[in-house]
Amino acid sequence: MSSNRTVYSFEDYRCSPDPVFELDSRCVSPGPVPVVVDNGSFQCRAGWSSGAPELDNPRLVFRPAAARSRGAARGGAQVGNDIPNPEPLRWTLKSAFDRDTVVNFDIQELVFDYIFMHLGINTQGRVEHPLVVTEPACNPLQCRQMMSELLFECYGVPRVAYGVDSLFSLHQNSSADAGAPSTALVLSSGHHCSHVLPVINGRLDAVNCKRVNLGGGQAAAYYQRLLQLKYPANQASITLSRMEELLHQHSYIAVDYQNELEKWRSPEFYESEVHRVQLPFSGRSAGVCVSAEERSERRAQQLRRIQETNSRRREERILEDQKRLDTLLAVQELLEDGALELFHRSLVELNMDSAEELQSYIHKLSLSLQQHRLLRAETAEVEPSADEGNELEAELNENEEPGKPSSTAQPMFNVAEYHQLFVGTERLRVPEIIFQPSLIGEEQMGLMETLQFVLEQYSLEQQEALVRNVFLTGGNLQYPGVKERVERELLAIRPFQSHFKVSVAGRPALDSWFGACDWALRSPADAPGWISRQDYEEKGGEYLSEHCASNIYIPMKISKPKHTLTGKHSTDSSQPDASSVQNQSDVSVSLS
Repeated sequence: MSSNRTVYSFEDYRCSPDPVFELDSRCVSPGPVPVVVDNGSFQCRAGWSSGAPELDNPRLVFRPAAARSRGAARGGAQVGNDIPNPEPLRWTLKSAFDRDTVVNFDIQELVFDYIFMHLGINTQGRVEHPLVVTEPACNPLQCRQMMSELLFECYGVPRVAYGVDSLFSLHQNSSADAGAPSTALVLSSGHHCSHVLPVINGRLDAVNCKRVNLGGGQAAAYYQRLLQLKYPANQASITLSRMEELLHQHSYIAVDYQNELEKWRSPEFYESEVHRVQLPFSGRSAGVCVSAEERSERRAQQLRRIQETNSRRREERILEDQKRLDTLLAVQELLEDGALELFHRSLVELNMDSAEELQSYIHKLSLSLQQHRLLRAETAEVEPSADEGNELEAELNENEEPGKPSSTAQPMFNVAEYHQLFVGTERLRVPEIIFQPSLIGEEQMGLMETLQFVLEQYSLEQQEALVRNVFLTGGNLQYPGVKERVERELLAIRPFQSHFKVSVAGRPALDSWFGACDWALRSPADAPGWISRQDYEEKGGEYLSEHCASNIYIPMKISKPKHTLTGKHSTDSSQPDASSVQNQSDVSVSLS
């Protein structure tokens, strides 16, 4: 039987503060170069659209969140990569987003301050560079109005352009020879939401766009819930940041979900495919530079703490572990007796995947009980003297030195293995929620059901054109096997012998920024898509100048309400109220 004994470790990536770049002369001459901001809810990417190879990548990549301690001034807030580790501050972190839409513009202003400062834009009172900002599909009018107001009134930008992130990615991945795709079906999945976006004749069909309120954020939370239930003793170590790491580096999409789950019932398959991930843990110290008196006092305090405080807790832990072990042994007896159906049902109730995992957990509990009983026997002895305590601690330090074999008097208990996560079917169960939201209790259609619903809104000829260019993008569609899964689902949806093509973005998480950067290079100041200060003042903050990767702007006249004109003090007066006259003015709104 082949076995995979590789033990992975968490990187526990810590952010380092971004440098404050010097403003490159190529960004201001012969004219101000546009700043491109891919304003994502999980990561924000910002940089220059200059065409220079040295500036060809985002200069800033950070999480668009801010942390401010209670009572701190606005300038005391930590933003983006100034927060080295989000876990201790997670309950104080504030985001500008509600799902994928910007609603908290105080935080968004802090994010823009962070971007302009670190890019080296130090002009006082205004930003003289044009901006290209991504927004979600069908962005609400009020959100765009507030964003334009922030950029024009607070920062004084000369002009701004808005575009849908996934459509920028679509144009970035289009062949230079073929040009921009005229008809395509875009499937995007981000941190909070997933979208199905039909593109007809080169423009977004906003009427038939659909959103699924599931993404990488819900998947990471599901990962955390599953593993905390599976390893209750390590709940504090199973953090959301580590679950995001598991999601991005250890998960995959099953082409055939049910068939793949059946494979995991095999002990050989489980042993070869399970990922063992090591949690950090603290063992006994291997020697510290302290005096003999300090070591003696520390040893005495430790013994007193064990005798006075931990004895009762250890007894309770032993009883709990023994009860848990008896339950697991009873389930193992079902397998030995041949009651396979009842055995598998019991495994599901225990949140386990196979007999191999059950045996591993029984082994861990047995070793844990042995260790606790040995410790209980040690603490029941007479308290040693100071000299004996120093000798015992010196012996322990010598035995725990790296590279030296453990003493035969020590119990055979692997502390590191006790703090390992065996990530089995969670590797495919967690990302599956975008196809089956019912796995986490969500009553909504999955991504492929939504795609089928969108296709049904078109004629057969349009359906054929759409499925010939199905494009996958977004940070939550980077799993291995996602393209094959979509192809298999399309094969089941489409009629017999129909043709379709599925492609994946070259850089699903970054191509939206590169696409926006290329659009800015190809679009001069007078090109469609830019909104000037004059446009903002004349047409309102919700105004949108359309381009190939933007939302749709639909101005619409709202009919004037008919008011009965009455006097201020008498219902028979013929003089109209001034406020009533003002309220009868035409209102022009846009829908996107």
